[in-house]
Amino acid sequence: MSSFIEFKHVSFRYSEEQPWVLKDVNFKINVDEWVAIIGHNGSGKSTIAKLINGLLFPQEGQIIVDGIEVKQDTVWEIRQRVGMVFQNPDNQFVGTTVRDDVAFGLENRGIAREEMVTRINSSLASVSMNDFLLHEPHRLSGGQKQRVAIASVLAISPTVIILDEATAMLDPRGRAEIMETINAVKHERNLALVTITHDLTEIVQADRVIVMNNGKVWLESTPRNLFRQKDELQSIGLDIPFVAKFADELKQLDVPLNHQPLNHEELLEELWTYHSKM
Repeated sequence: MSSFIEFKHVSFRYSEEQPWVLKDVNFKINVDEWVAIIGHNGSGKSTIAKLINGLLFPQEGQIIVDGIEVKQDTVWEIRQRVGMVFQNPDNQFVGTTVRDDVAFGLENRGIAREEMVTRINSSLASVSMNDFLLHEPHRLSGGQKQRVAIASVLAISPTVIILDEATAMLDPRGRAEIMETINAVKHERNLALVTITHDLTEIVQADRVIVMNNGKVWLESTPRNLFRQKDELQSIGLDIPFVAKFADELKQLDVPLNHQPLNHEELLEELWTYHSKM
């Protein structure tokens, strides 16, 4: 697979008086790939999101997006390719209705009205919010607000979407619904997806995980392999999901599992297989 985003020896700090937030960071994200970037608070993961989108610029190294280096004079090109959804959707709303909000980015890009209407309807349908066209954004639930924020990003037809702690303000049900929406949108539109999170339950559908620790890439892995490293993750302030913990306890009791389960369904399948062999 060809890389769409590449960090080459990237270092960043917010001022010369402060320590480096990122130091000599290197990684690639491929076309159509879902990569989760995880780490404890202060590990540098949200800074990575802002660097990809040109909200910040590195003091050292290069960031390449779709063959274009992220610099002051390429920000407009980069943001046509990279869409970003933040933790608090209220900070992204500018329109008085859902329709106006989704239209805002299209108007800034000079999209013709007929095409604009098509994109608004299509993006809202993708996140199951087409029945809320004339609703006021601030009257929506937290999950609905995030769906509208995602639709606003989809409307500009990006090649990659970054979700920076986009479910942090939602309850568990709302988080699950947003992750299901994101997964469906990714496959429908063949997008690259970067999710920034400290919640490891959200990474199970990702193709690959980049673990940040103290401003450096600590590990690159698949979710399944990552969940086998409970002690190592806990040593850097991260905790594996309940399913992975339960699977680990079963192994301690000499219950053989063929695979590291990622979710409840896989865990039940492993237990059923074990039971049927007894």
